[in-house]
Parts: sequence; C-alpha cells; structure tokens
Amino acid sequence: MDRDDRGSSAMAYWLFKSEPDCFSFDDLMASPERSTGWDGIRNYQARNFLRDQVRRGDLVLYYHSNAKPPGIAGIAEVVREAHPDPTAFDPEADHYDPKSDPDDPTWFQVTIRAVRPIDPPLDLPRLRAEPRLDGLELLRKGSRLSIQPVGPEHWSVIEGLIADAAPGPKSKARTKLRPA
Repeated sequence: MDRDDRGSSAMAYWLFKSEPDCFSFDDLMASPERSTGWDGIRNYQARNFLRDQVRRGDLVLYYHSNAKPPGIAGIAEVVREAHPDPTAFDPEADHYDPKSDPDDPTWFQVTIRAVRPIDPPLDLPRLRAEPRLDGLELLRKGSRLSIQPVGPEHWSVIEGLIADAAPGPKSKARTKLRPA
C-alpha cells in the first residue's frame, strides 16, 4: 500500500520500537513540544514504510523493546511526513552513513509528537495472551522490524486492552487513543 492507495483522509496506525535506554516515551514527553524526528532507521523495509506510507496524522504505538517486560509505553502522532534523516550525513552521529548523499538521500525520518503515556504500559505478555491480536506483526515469530503497520481492527483491540488496564472505575467510556 502506498500513499495513493489510502485516500486523502484515511488514517493509518503504526508501531514504532525504541529501546527505553536510548530514547524512552518519557524522553519524548520531555522533548520540546513533546516531539522528535524518528531518526536512525537503517533497515530498508522500515525506511520504505517511513518514506512511502507513514503520513501526517497517523497514530503510533510507542513500543519499548529490550525492556523488562517490553510493551506499549505511549501513543504518538505523526506531525511531519518523511524528510531526509540528518544523522545519515553527520560523521559524528551513531547512524552516520558515508554512502548517503544529501542530494539523493537514502535514509528518511518522520517527526512524531507524544499524545499520551500508557500507564501502566501494555506489556508483551498481555498482548500475546489476546487471541484477537492474532496476525499482529509484533507477535509473529522472528518479527524484529522497528516500524510496523497496525491494522484498524488490531488498533481497536489494543485501545480496549489499554482502557481495561487503566486505573479507576471500569464503567467509564473507553478513552480513545486519539489526540485531543
């Protein structure tokens, strides 16, 4: 699916992985305007998602990988579509790529803004235990891609799991994971 297949108003959902000791959801919340460029992606399939499919207004599950336990720590929104990743051109950056040319960039980033934290985080064991999430890319054996599409049906299930886990009365209407 590329941009034209979605229609002008269709929203898509994504899961972005980050190791919390590198850049946690709390780090995103503390960033100026609660936003950052999602840089350092050096996998071609993930790059293609960022460059070709992720759009402004799309929502993101911010997933802490390599955590104990790993899980969804927050919700973010894409506020700027794909643009060249400046770390690819910076010899001092961890993700420098000497083959990437600013006039014909190889690597791209999007800018995301924190919408809200998920407290408590929705952990991987709970996601695995939910049969309605069968087919979610994150749960496939060997799935390591750092940018993954999330179907609307899976997004809806995850919304429900987050609402069910939230502290306070369960009779409240489900809080949507959309920006205010």
